[in-house]
Amino acid sequence: MQTLTTKTKAAVLIEAMPYLRKFHDKIIVVKLGGSISIEQDKLINLCEDIVLLNLVGIKTVIIHGGGKMVSKLQTKLGQTPLFHNGLRVTDEKAFESALMVLAGPANKEIVSKINSSGGNAVGLTGADGKTIIAHKKKSEIDLGMVGEIEKVNTALVEKLLSSDFIPVIAPICISVNGKLYNVNADEAASWIASGLAAEKLIYLSDVQGLMDSGNRLIPKAKIADIALLKRGKIIADGMIPKVTSAVSAITGGVKKVHIIDGRLAHSLLIELFTKSGIGTEITK
Repeated sequence: MQTLTTKTKAAVLIEAMPYLRKFHDKIIVVKLGGSISIEQDKLINLCEDIVLLNLVGIKTVIIHGGGKMVSKLQTKLGQTPLFHNGLRVTDEKAFESALMVLAGPANKEIVSKINSSGGNAVGLTGADGKTIIAHKKKSEIDLGMVGEIEKVNTALVEKLLSSDFIPVIAPICISVNGKLYNVNADEAASWIASGLAAEKLIYLSDVQGLMDSGNRLIPKAKIADIALLKRGKIIADGMIPKVTSAVSAITGGVKKVHIIDGRLAHSLLIELFTKSGIGTEITK
């Protein structure tokens, strides 16, 4: 295994220094998706990154999904996972499975890994503290207990951050009448990041970032570029909800959004603390 020389180690730290200064006391929202939350080595690497960010004074909020785990539980319980335009059709039984996973093992596994790495994480859902308020999502078919976010209340999250806790939020939300809904985690991350006026929103996914028609990485993109890529159908399928949420976050006040490959070890640190970074950076 190749090791870094003393000179190289010093160069890495020197390169990181201006970013450590720039992001000190700022809020970074990280949306954890794909296989990262399932594969133990990837999750441990991510949690180590998050603990380091917290130690150097960067406030971090985690939003996570858990779709693969929910589908697995549904199948185990004799339910058939159904989707429409990328959204889970969520009747009462499907919602019970989603709630069991998202507020349970999907959330607590991240919390436990952060805490065992030296951090202080707190697991919650969007329903706690009325953090995410939503109503039933309208669609051409009845999606069941799928919510559409109408507003966020970040008071609880801000209290946790001010006490040096790391909030880990599952995308279960509540209506003004107290009804629970499941919401898209990318959308939840966008709303939370906007509500917190976050410095950055970072989507950790199973892809390198946005790719052009020649399957080459697009390192930087503006909102206008995103619209063109959509019209040209270069951005399609599962990437559409993510970039739509990214654009909403930027128009909502988030300075920059990044889509990066969470499968790479310590990709979060590389994106934040190096000049070149990795993945795609989206700006206004």
